[in-house]
Amino acid sequence: MSEKLKVIFSKTGDMRFISHLDLVRMFQRSSRRSQLAVTVTQGFSPHLKISIQKALKLGMESPAEEATFYLDGVVRPEEFTRSMNACLPDGVRIVKAEVL
Repeated sequence: MSEKLKVIFSKTGDMRFISHLDLVRMFQRSSRRSQLAVTVTQGFSPHLKISIQKALKLGMESPAEEATFYLDGVVRPEEFTRSMNACLPDGVRIVKAEVL
């Protein structure tokens, strides 16, 4: 059974200087470190299935950006938030997660 989580995260401080692609890579690495069962794409170059809705301009802070995480299995949003926040660097925090 798989599910989608809509995640609201903040990007502040020095993390405002990382690019969109680096932000995606950071979420992929943090997902692996937290040992969450994020869906892996099929194909020649498999990667974790995470999508960030809008690319924020370089140097801009935001208290509420939206991303979607595709998971293999069921994870409570509170557990997902706690696990990810423990592995994310300073300046990026998951504010809220909810099942879609």
